[in-house]
Amino acid sequence: MQDVTFNRVAWLATVAAALLTALLLFVSGYNGYGAVAIAVGLSAAINLVR
Repeated sequence: MQDVTFNRVAWLATVAAALLTALLLFVSGYNGYGAVAIAVGLSAAINLVR
């Protein structure tokens, strides 16, 4: 089993927040901003790969 560090939890929360933001933006019709939020989430997800 792998230890879960505080840094990993923080990055997971950042990715989740970015994806939730993207979803809300797409539902509201702000497609360009939604795409930017997805890009931010993907950029943060890079830090989760070991």
